Amino acid sequence: MSVETVDCVVVGAGVVGIAIARALALAGREVILVEALEAIGTETSSRNSEVIHAGIYYPKDSNMARLCVAGRRALYQYCDEHGVPYNNCGKLIVATTEVERETLASIKARAEANGVEGMRFLTAAEAMAMEPNLQCSGALLSPTTGILDSHAFMLALQGDAESAGAVLAFHSPVEHGRVLEDGIELDIGGADPMTLRARLVVTSAGLHAPDLARRFQGALYNTIPQAYYAKGNYFRLMGRAPFSRLIYPVPVPGGLGVHITLDLGNQARFGPDVEWIDKIDYTIDHTRGDKFYAAVRRYWPGLKDGALQPDYAGLRPKIVPPGAPAQDFTFHGRETHGIAGLVHLFGIESPGLTAALAIADHVVAMTRQ
Repeated sequence: MSVETVDCVVVGAGVVGIAIARALALAGREVILVEALEAIGTETSSRNSEVIHAGIYYPKDSNMARLCVAGRRALYQYCDEHGVPYNNCGKLIVATTEVERETLASIKARAEANGVEGMRFLTAAEAMAMEPNLQCSGALLSPTTGILDSHAFMLALQGDAESAGAVLAFHSPVEHGRVLEDGIELDIGGADPMTLRARLVVTSAGLHAPDLARRFQGALYNTIPQAYYAKGNYFRLMGRAPFSRLIYPVPVPGGLGVHITLDLGNQARFGPDVEWIDKIDYTIDHTRGDKFYAAVRRYWPGLKDGALQPDYAGLRPKIVPPGAPAQDFTFHGRETHGIAGLVHLFGIESPGLTAALAIADHVVAMTRQ
């Protein structure tokens, strides 16, 4: 098998991988982006709420907080400049009990500590005047939250990357990696197997990131986290959307509760819930929707029986088990594993879509150190 030499290889063509390939190419690097499947964004990047997150919930100074806020600001500008469809519709975080209403203050304080702009308390009357179908005891308005066409965003990133010279290779799974004195070698499978030798390898493999990292000979295996899968099931609403903004309850352990999001066609969906599973599986258990009704009716009592239908499921690429403290975006470079020219990304779950441009800038900065 022949060995081809290239400057940079990015593994994984989800939104973050494409953004990294784009950023490296725009920085003047020679880049090949390899993807095991047949197209861009076929897993986590296409199975989410398509929400542009403000940066509200994450611990201060965490990678998630910092990169979400920076990424969100960059994302709105990018969408404007590239014609990517979006709607800066805003969102309400709603309390339905006095205890939850008191919790809104801590949510607002965390958001402001993260640099989120414009957060505002609303009385029950103010919130229900904005959204007449809503029932609540108070709310927080997040005016910088929005929704976007995630596939159009990825296509724009792909176009930028290719215009800057990056090459995409689909049906190209990375089977093994080897750490050499002068770079990293990757054995690429598929119909036309090959070996690539690169000065820089960045893995952005989402759900498969820990498994891929363990296939690198010479890696420090004790630094690689364990993979866990938290499935989020979505159910679509039959009929017209009852709200013009996104409606989120006060967060629950493991997720943000059963909330309502909108798409750009103003269709509504509810979810995701949190279902811990042992293997990658996108099958929806239809009976899980039964629990959505009671959760949703706390803030939308007008939800009718039978109005929710199964839509799709996505998986959060977790690197902490159920009940553990919340994870953060995790970047392993030379300072972690001792290998020059190798960067692994782990735990890039929500708000990865929002943060993609900022994550890419962060990775490029790591490669310059």
